[in-house]
Amino acid sequence: MALTSACKWITEGAAGSLYCTMDTITPIQVPLRFTTIGDPSLPSVVFLHGFLGSGSDWLPFTSGLSGSLHCILVDLPGHGGAVFRDNGPDGLQEESEASSGYFLHTVDTLAEGLRKLLPAPGFLVGYSMGGRIGVALLLRHPELFQRAVIVSSSPGLRTEEERLARRKSDEGTARKIERNFEGFLEFWYSQPLFSTLKSHPLFHEVETLRQKGSPRSLARALRLLGTGNQPSFWDQCAASPVPVQFMAGEKDPKYLEIGRQMVNLFPHSRLETFPGCGHTLHIEARDRFQERLQHFFNQQD
Repeated sequence: MALTSACKWITEGAAGSLYCTMDTITPIQVPLRFTTIGDPSLPSVVFLHGFLGSGSDWLPFTSGLSGSLHCILVDLPGHGGAVFRDNGPDGLQEESEASSGYFLHTVDTLAEGLRKLLPAPGFLVGYSMGGRIGVALLLRHPELFQRAVIVSSSPGLRTEEERLARRKSDEGTARKIERNFEGFLEFWYSQPLFSTLKSHPLFHEVETLRQKGSPRSLARALRLLGTGNQPSFWDQCAASPVPVQFMAGEKDPKYLEIGRQMVNLFPHSRLETFPGCGHTLHIEARDRFQERLQHFFNQQD
């Protein structure tokens, strides 16, 4: 894996924070960007965003956490500063050949990058797509983490029939992204999954951020990292040694039920329900979410 990094000090008020970005590109294109905020000698927390997002989605929490934690914000493939290179037809053929194993390759490449940034086992926070990748990280590379928070997510689809149906659905969604990105965003946030977010005061801020994404990279990310293209981890959950706090919104019944099922499988876990919230509970209830993160990370085994 080729890896490049660049760091610089940025002073904000009386305090200075080290902002470091690291980009990785492998032969089958797993672009990642890591931005670090805070003192690297402190315990680290890794944040993984959801589909359409970026590491910057977590910036509202870093000001309150960076005094006690070293924050690592990851741009996952196709998102934020981790866009895919445009290699033309050859690159698209490479993507087709790699797609069946791309999800696991992304997880392992991400783990390799994190090893360079984590001097000791850290904390993990993953939301939705980032939560799926986070669950895979916990199961394939548990030595990297001491605790994890998984928000509105799952260990994947249980059967190949479900995954095939999802791949077909995701292909249709990816084509919408490529044809009319603005129209796609309107469609995406009209889903019942996001009904509580659409009525939230922060929705227009979120929508503005999403409009900055690269349609081609996001469509490619959906094809490669969508739920239909990842293996099921349901059968492996019981082997996880890492304590996990699952979180789901009261008004997100699908992921609330999945959270209940995961708690029955992960041996060191619990589920917290956020009243009045939907899928994006970390946006809809920022103060409560940050307080619960700090409480969980401060617990002693």
